[in-house]
Amino acid sequence: MPFALLKDRALISVSGPDAENFLQNILTTDLDALAAGEAKPGALLTPQGKILFDFLISRNGEDALRLDCRADVADDFVRRLMLYRLRAKVEIAKADKALVSVAWGSDSTASRSDSTEVSDTRFRDIAVRRGYGGAAEGGDAAAWQVLRIAHGIAESGSDYALGDAFPHDVLLDETGGVGFKKGCYVGQEVVSRMQHRGTARRRVLIASAQAPLPAPGTDLTVSGRPVGTLGSTQGAAGLAIARIDRVKAALDAGQSVMAGDVAVSLAVPAWAKFSFPQDAVGAEEA
Repeated sequence: MPFALLKDRALISVSGPDAENFLQNILTTDLDALAAGEAKPGALLTPQGKILFDFLISRNGEDALRLDCRADVADDFVRRLMLYRLRAKVEIAKADKALVSVAWGSDSTASRSDSTEVSDTRFRDIAVRRGYGGAAEGGDAAAWQVLRIAHGIAESGSDYALGDAFPHDVLLDETGGVGFKKGCYVGQEVVSRMQHRGTARRRVLIASAQAPLPAPGTDLTVSGRPVGTLGSTQGAAGLAIARIDRVKAALDAGQSVMAGDVAVSLAVPAWAKFSFPQDAVGAEEA
């Protein structure tokens, strides 16, 4: 079965009698709905509702939770969590040596020993499991990127910049990364307003072309006007975060969406509940 060793990930442990309540009050994920053996996506937001840090969170024994995040921002994430700790009885620590791997397919158990495995709940129609610990080597990182692209799973760094996206932009509202029935958390008012008013217009889309796509970060344009940005790419397939109203207006007008000099087709991920708007009125607004 295919698997990959994710060398760009780090693990942060939050443990202690107040660990769950502490995280429930600041993160977007509803921990009341987090079952053992699951890894759910989530984010720590700015008060304005933008994503400061994204992660996968899972249980790690009694009174302990594990945050699987980007290695290059893990120290900053720990410092930010410390700022919120105040008098909460929690211990926050980054693992000195973190081995994170992922396996997928009908039999998604990779050849790892002494590892803890959890189900990556972002994927709806294929079994994907993340392993923590063990002694995996090798794997196919390119195949993992192909899988993420095919299923419309965006991650910071590869697909968007931290501090530049709302949870709805990257589909956390649809992958279980936002608890709309939980109490307050940092940035909750902005996220709830977007949800109830249905104002989310930037969304993750799957890009495809007849030629290799240009580099991540390339602007998507229609008649020279920006409609979005290209994210992860693998050959002629990729992810994009784009204004769905502007893309729909271009489709209705028979105009091409371009990534540099490459014509791009954009599609909603098959599992997603959102769709292109029926009426693209307002697409020319900011």
